[in-house]
Amino acid sequence: MYHVADLGAAAPDAVAASSSPARRRRRARLVRELLLDPVLPPVSTILTRDERLRVDAAGQGLYCAMHRDTIDDVVRDVRERRAAAVLVSVSRCGEHEAARVAAMVREFPRVPAVALLTHVESSTPQTVLALGRGGVRTLVDVRMAAGWRALRAALTPDRAADLEREAVAQLRRDLAGVPPDCWRFFEALFTTAPRTCTVRQLSRELGVVPGTLNSRFFRAGLPAPKRYLATARLTRAARLFESPGLSVATVANHLDYSSPQSFGRHVRTILGLTARELRDRYDGEGMLGRFREELVLPHLPVLREFTPLTPPTGWRKR
Repeated sequence: MYHVADLGAAAPDAVAASSSPARRRRRARLVRELLLDPVLPPVSTILTRDERLRVDAAGQGLYCAMHRDTIDDVVRDVRERRAAAVLVSVSRCGEHEAARVAAMVREFPRVPAVALLTHVESSTPQTVLALGRGGVRTLVDVRMAAGWRALRAALTPDRAADLEREAVAQLRRDLAGVPPDCWRFFEALFTTAPRTCTVRQLSRELGVVPGTLNSRFFRAGLPAPKRYLATARLTRAARLFESPGLSVATVANHLDYSSPQSFGRHVRTILGLTARELRDRYDGEGMLGRFREELVLPHLPVLREFTPLTPPTGWRKR
């Protein structure tokens, strides 16, 4: 990630004082990225200059485009900046670029790769075929207005397919009929990710004192909140591990562990596995299944009467 200090304060005067046009362009690009809306999904692109302007205009309020010059830069975005999608111009892809795109798709199968067609040349059919063989399954033709609508849909996919939404939907079915604040606890395990890493942070989100939350789970004979939260985090880790291009260190960083070693200790403590064994044995759905089988389904009779965020009946403040 870029920081203001990396840009020499990233001020306009500093950009203007750069020693070469290439450096000025690079600094200006980094300044723009510092100002991107962090709520919008980042999309890494390889486009022509004209395509960049049109893609930016089409995506206002939907995604933040990060324009790159090489596939290696795009791969770095996926690894380090959590790019939600990749957009590649057919006009910018030769044989070498198509091969690199294919390698990227194999490494990051969960990151949608989209090919953009703005005009047709003699080499276009061959390039489109090469991208298709490399695993790019979406081609958007924007030579007509409908193509831009299709592009926006392709780069902002239905978030119901995300693991967090998938988990919430499944848990909603499992926990039908539980008290509202019991449901709030389980929903928060996934919807407040990835910023919620500790029970203290989770308690703050739920508006309850951490010690009180822990004691209510203990008195009800349920697993500790820490175990619920830790297993939910490892469910997200298993989803990230579905991309072979993400290393253990990268996954640990994405989930805000202090180090890969800390992440490895966490996996061993909770699952009795190494991080590599977690990657080999579980995908996101598999870990979600283990979460449900160990922490939800056996405890349904208790959970249907459990109110972890409100005082018991008859309690009054002294």
